[in-house]
Amino acid sequence: MIFTQRIIYCISPNCHDPINSEENTVCGSCQTPLVRRYLWAIGSLSAKVPPDTKVANRYEVIRHQVWLDTQPGLPPDVPEELPKAVIPYLRLYQERLHLPQVYGFARGIEEDAGDTLLLENVPIDETGHIYPTIAQAWEQATAVRQVYWLWQILQLWTPLSELGLARSLLVQDNLRVQGWCVRLLELVETFDETSLQKLGQCWQPLVTSAQTSIAKGLQNVVQRMCETEVELDVIVTQLNNLLLASAAELPLSLKVAGSTDVGLVMPQNEDSCYPNAFSDLDDRLIPHLSIVCDGIGGHEGGEVASRLAVESVKLQIRVLLAEVAAQSQVVSPQLLQEQLEASLRVVNNVISARNNEQKRQGRERMATTIVMAVQVPQQIQTISGWRSHNSHELYLANVGDSRAYWITPNYCQLLTIDDDVAAREVRFAKSLYRKALLRPDATALTQALGTRDAESLRVRIQRFIVEEDGILLLCSDGLSDRNWVEQCWQDYAKPVFAGEVTVEDAVRNWINLANEKNGRDNISVVLTYCRVSPEYLAVVTPTPSVEIVEAEIEEPEELQEVEEEPSSFTESSQALLDLNVDLALPEEPAINPEIPPTLIEKPKRGKRLVMLGGVLALLFGGTSLGLFAWRQINPQGFQQMCRQLPQRVQQVCPGGE
Repeated sequence: MIFTQRIIYCISPNCHDPINSEENTVCGSCQTPLVRRYLWAIGSLSAKVPPDTKVANRYEVIRHQVWLDTQPGLPPDVPEELPKAVIPYLRLYQERLHLPQVYGFARGIEEDAGDTLLLENVPIDETGHIYPTIAQAWEQATAVRQVYWLWQILQLWTPLSELGLARSLLVQDNLRVQGWCVRLLELVETFDETSLQKLGQCWQPLVTSAQTSIAKGLQNVVQRMCETEVELDVIVTQLNNLLLASAAELPLSLKVAGSTDVGLVMPQNEDSCYPNAFSDLDDRLIPHLSIVCDGIGGHEGGEVASRLAVESVKLQIRVLLAEVAAQSQVVSPQLLQEQLEASLRVVNNVISARNNEQKRQGRERMATTIVMAVQVPQQIQTISGWRSHNSHELYLANVGDSRAYWITPNYCQLLTIDDDVAAREVRFAKSLYRKALLRPDATALTQALGTRDAESLRVRIQRFIVEEDGILLLCSDGLSDRNWVEQCWQDYAKPVFAGEVTVEDAVRNWINLANEKNGRDNISVVLTYCRVSPEYLAVVTPTPSVEIVEAEIEEPEELQEVEEEPSSFTESSQALLDLNVDLALPEEPAINPEIPPTLIEKPKRGKRLVMLGGVLALLFGGTSLGLFAWRQINPQGFQQMCRQLPQRVQQVCPGGE
């Protein structure tokens, strides 16, 4: 059906006049922000539908295969039995940063032609235009971004190959880029043999016009991909060295600020964050570590769990960064990810042991969500030969529903996935996400630190390269609920980029927004403003309520070769690097004890549980009150313990010399 005027419906179920003109940004009746959900229509029939057509009296065809849902408040049509074609999308839900997800189906293009599959989370901007292909954006891309795009594709190669979908990475028009991030329009089934050699052949035309500084290195990588006997791990190692060396050429300035607020309704604050208004300005972790925890379990439960998690993580990351700084060789991403995962398992067991000691059961058990970011300043020899003190690596870990966003002047990207029932149903291919959201228990958590033993914990660690100016926003659900970050990021982030608002004032502004729009929960926000551009803005006078730190990464004076292979860590942590424990991925019942476990995730592989010797002994300490209580109640005893640790670890103990 051809129409002349585009309209969009308000998503509020209580709106008395939900019909709005397409030009509106908020509903003219109830002032609710209007949602514009652009979808990608799959199939040859959808490609033939002309623009300005309305399908199923709901979807407006904007351009070739790009449809707008004019009634985003209504659930899309979903068949009772999911078609086989949608299962891979669900299985790959953990890769949603790069891959689309199934939205639903539309009927009515042609009789007896079947339903049209609609995808959401696709590389389409807020105006309905598809992001450019890698080839279209190649010449304007920086050297590090050109390498970074191939790195991301290689990270996707294994999960897509396992499902017979590797051809998705070979179709040039299917690969789109939103700034640094590679995103796919759809998944393409592999009908013939697909190999790294074919991927290398696809990249050969691109590397001939790569940026001069990385052209030779990138050509060598692609040439090795074209060899018949090459292993993926070898290619990944070689490409990682090139990626770090090119990123280290850039300057890096980090400003961080954080704060937590009780909200308008809650009697106490169960959130904790780092840094905050009470953080030591001389703490060497600032600005390389940021944490947000949302406690569960009420007074003297949730607040204790969240604070214990923050303090425990701080000590372990302090040791980890000291170990990394002592290395003369590049520490591999895999090893760093294992260390971070092990750190969270230690925290989990500390809280779980406290619960067991106090005989807490069911709803009485204290726990906490966590989202944390670690910017690892490895020493790297750059492409041009000088030695940089920062590799621009950013590692992100999350358990629960506290979130992380990457915000630039042009876009806002959600980096994490909530550990809730809705996401669990999608990962196990039991339901589409929009349908799973209709469950009464959709937002019940399936993962949190402290509810069960570490063997039951499923931690997601992601690695990013900071190669553009941006703001890393960590927050609890007191802010992220009802998608207020996605709706309001421009109003709150762009003044920071323009130098009109300090990072600490931006934190307070986000908290005020959460109190205004949500308000029923505690709120925690930590912002890290990352700058790689050479010009620096004048610092506005900060308010005293929120801590802010700026760190300039100094350029080195000496040149030194960097080995490709990672070295081992020193005595303080090496002994436990060799401890092998089989960790089966557990069943994931909702944390709400009234919701029974329904699905079990099979074990995938053994993982090394890396615990930091003396630190682990400290954390359990006989009382299971943990690091935080010990340091606060008995600072002399705490320092005495630190002096018993190896000398290198002593240097990174809080208050150490």
